[in-house]
Amino acid sequence: MKLSEYKSYDDLPLFLNAATVAKVLGVSPSSSYELMHEPDFPVLKVGNRMMVPKEKFVEWVGQHTGGGTGR
Repeated sequence: MKLSEYKSYDDLPLFLNAATVAKVLGVSPSSSYELMHEPDFPVLKVGNRMMVPKEKFVEWVGQHTGGGTGR
């Protein structure tokens, strides 16, 4: 597993792309693309781009990790 470059949710940009999701979660870019196609993952489609709002991402992580805040 790769180590995350981010130490806090505060360090994240307002919207995350697949590469940023991969870095935050410490997974490969292909794994983040797969995750972004899951029905319950909070993706906002802007044209052909898939973006993840930071606040929705933080909520999703909390729901899938037992409520961890990352702080």
